[in-house]
Amino acid sequence: MKTITPDIHELSLGIVNVWLIRDGDGWVLIDTGSPNSAGEILNAAGILGFPPEQLRHVVLTHHHADHAGSLAALRLRTPADATAHPLDADLIRRGTAVRPTLKPGPSAFSRVLVRLFGASGSAPYEPGIVEGEASDGDVLPIAGGLRVIHTPGHSAGHIALFAERQGVLFAGDTCANMFGLGPSIMYEDAAAGMGSLARLATLDFEAVCFGHGRAITRDAAGRFRRRWAGGI
Repeated sequence: MKTITPDIHELSLGIVNVWLIRDGDGWVLIDTGSPNSAGEILNAAGILGFPPEQLRHVVLTHHHADHAGSLAALRLRTPADATAHPLDADLIRRGTAVRPTLKPGPSAFSRVLVRLFGASGSAPYEPGIVEGEASDGDVLPIAGGLRVIHTPGHSAGHIALFAERQGVLFAGDTCANMFGLGPSIMYEDAAAGMGSLARLATLDFEAVCFGHGRAITRDAAGRFRRRWAGGI
């Protein structure tokens, strides 16, 4: 695990990350990793002193299997409810991992990475219950307030989450930091994805966390502005 702030912890589950956030006398999880990740997440939570019965909420950045694949298993072992964007929530309820429009990104490097790593979130998974739907501009009453930013491109219902009090942006799969800061390797709509990145580059945050790759914990907004303000 990597500590982002005293209350925010990043857990690497192979090539994908999830985040455990202290929330009063309980905790919140952003994303659930691939299928069969529930045990590893709960073990990590135990190390932090977060018992399963105190998991209050799961917030999902999008519907792909490497981010929503363990929701059903976690719902069986905890009392948490779940929230996602309306455009992806029903796909999570059906365990639908990808839309037919998902394709490698516009660069040759993206196509190479897809050949190397495959579409890691493309396998069907056990459907999960999603009670809550959050849209652009909503502020979830979690961890001091998580602002929802609709960031379509990688998926139609992808959201980034901004913990403004802590100065931390959860970028999900809007982009990645695996081989340096770069675009996501797959998109449903690459043009929309570039617009989403330009929008995130207008925010003021100290740290940014990615679904894939290492978090940036200093001058993260500056890095985004230099990389994304003018598009890809």
